[in-house]
Amino acid sequence: SLQAGAEKGTKFISNEEILVCECDVLVPAALDGVLHKGNAGEVKAKIVVELANGPTTPEADEILSKRGVMVIPDVLANAGGVTVSYFEWVQNIGGFYWTAKEVRDRLEPIMTKSFNDILKISKEKSVTLREGAYILGIGRIAQAMKDRGI
Repeated sequence: SLQAGAEKGTKFISNEEILVCECDVLVPAALDGVLHKGNAGEVKAKIVVELANGPTTPEADEILSKRGVMVIPDVLANAGGVTVSYFEWVQNIGGFYWTAKEVRDRLEPIMTKSFNDILKISKEKSVTLREGAYILGIGRIAQAMKDRGI
């Protein structure tokens, strides 16, 4: 059935239906906890890219992992925006500005290295990408504390 204002040939899909529709990549990008133990077993995507903060509950994370669904965790998927905010801060302090291409050229190697580092940890330790991201992050904090004599 058509929703009011929908174009002819289109069909209304509820929020719940979109999370379990046939797709290769699912990008929950608004609300936390939308992937949970009640629907994680029905997710058909091969990859989930978390653009929202915390869209996958721990129970859903476990279900998706057992089903072989790759979850790119929010701490990695959102890191580009945080990094670009840092770039803006650096530019403002220096009083210069990069083009969009210059920003992308600086961001891409950082994000690629981060993904590859997390993927490597994930494979070496047989953990999820989220767990790999946490291992990497905690390791960096521990090293920084050690370097500062704490």
